[in-house]
Amino acid sequence: MDRAPTPRADIEVWTVSETKAGTLTQCLGVADFLHPSPRVVTVRKPYAWWKPQAYLRDLLIGRQPDLIVSCGGIAQSHTLAIADLCRRRPLTVHLAGLKPEYEDRYDLAFVSRHDWTEAREAKAHIQPMIGVPHRVHPSEMEARRPPARARFAPGGGNVATVLVGGPNKAYLYDEPTIGRLAETIRGLAETGWTVLVSTSRRSPPALQERLFSIGDERIVIWDRTGENPFRDYLAAADALIVTKDSVTMTCEALATGRPVYGFDLAHRPPGPYLDKFERFHADMSETLGLTRRFEGVLAPYSYDPPQESRRIAAMVEARLARRNEGTGR
Repeated sequence: MDRAPTPRADIEVWTVSETKAGTLTQCLGVADFLHPSPRVVTVRKPYAWWKPQAYLRDLLIGRQPDLIVSCGGIAQSHTLAIADLCRRRPLTVHLAGLKPEYEDRYDLAFVSRHDWTEAREAKAHIQPMIGVPHRVHPSEMEARRPPARARFAPGGGNVATVLVGGPNKAYLYDEPTIGRLAETIRGLAETGWTVLVSTSRRSPPALQERLFSIGDERIVIWDRTGENPFRDYLAAADALIVTKDSVTMTCEALATGRPVYGFDLAHRPPGPYLDKFERFHADMSETLGLTRRFEGVLAPYSYDPPQESRRIAAMVEARLARRNEGTGR
């Protein structure tokens, strides 16, 4: 395992991401290892070079970035515009596949294995990664586990955590899917599991209503009020079920080191988005052996939790060091 970098306050680290929460989470997953308080820049529309961009002038007043970590298609043009206006060009790092016109303008890029293509083999500054980076780490999970277990399962017993997303361009939450998910959760409780259910902003209201109607004291559902118990739900788990619409939640669940099962959803018509998600899940389960398809039973198995955020951060730190020594780009 790569040495974990030590966050440094003597360099300026920025993140540039879209308004989607997942893109910021990926950026901060890496940037947190490099700076104690990265500057967050969020963009909503593609950068238009022919229009006045007052925000750039305001951003660059005072200290300018030494490093920019970006994620999301919209973020690419903004990142490079910022870099071009700096007195000294910062190191630029992207966490996803790059648009062809930007591939050779970034210093580093990390592309998920399910998006990897052979054409990228020839580009040394583009590297594959497992899933996506995030801010949940195995050491944190182990530290949180005893108090989380005491809170949610004071009497002992098995705990299953169910992470639920919502419909996207690949998957549907139709009535049969909602019914299967509700019955799965009910069935786990009836066989003695304590079930912790975390829904997201994308979760359909019909699903949440169905879950709250079960009324089993072994089922604990966050009602989206008060502090989000997501991290404690992860830490308390003996096994986890994650709906297949979220790559990020699957990767966060793997930080626990506990069995992670993917829950099948209704498919939208075949297309690139469905293909992409299905490639991801096949890679994680069949190739890497990290996850399993949920088929009604939560059985134990072991794996080494990926730690892509710290691995990528270590590679970025090394590139920064070479750059400062004048031996790297």
